[in-house]
Amino acid sequence: MEKYKVVKIPAYRAIGLKWEGSWSEISGLKEVIQEAGDRREELSHIVAPVVQLGLSYHTRQDGFTHYSAYEVTREQEVPDGMIEIDIPEMTYLVTNHKKGGNIGKTYDDIAQYLKESNYEPYRDETVPFENLPIKHEKYPLDRDLDDPHFEILIPIEKKEKDM
Repeated sequence: MEKYKVVKIPAYRAIGLKWEGSWSEISGLKEVIQEAGDRREELSHIVAPVVQLGLSYHTRQDGFTHYSAYEVTREQEVPDGMIEIDIPEMTYLVTNHKKGGNIGKTYDDIAQYLKESNYEPYRDETVPFENLPIKHEKYPLDRDLDDPHFEILIPIEKKEKDM
């Protein structure tokens, strides 16, 4: 199997919890991820009940916004204290981070692969920071929080050809 795949994923809807903070405040993110997992049973219309989403957007220079959520159908109402996120159809570079690996190195390898490919990370004015401004992750429920394995999806677009 190839290490990287390019896949187009249709638009979808997710519901979960939002965390926003600086890199120095990141310790609070684990609590939000745990709470979203604990509240999963409040969502009766989950598309993939064994997959928790981590949707990160580098909207600030000193940190990022993260949604810990689940893909849901349109019938799902938003429980109190949760928020809805609509993800547009996008093309993604997809790979896996394996248990026991260094997460930073996994992302460095992705950035290097993109530099050498015909693709670049998708970015717009809402996510101007970071070399990988949007990171979507899919976590299996059986993951080890201290040594996780998960699927990584980086929104990409074709590089513009030099004129």
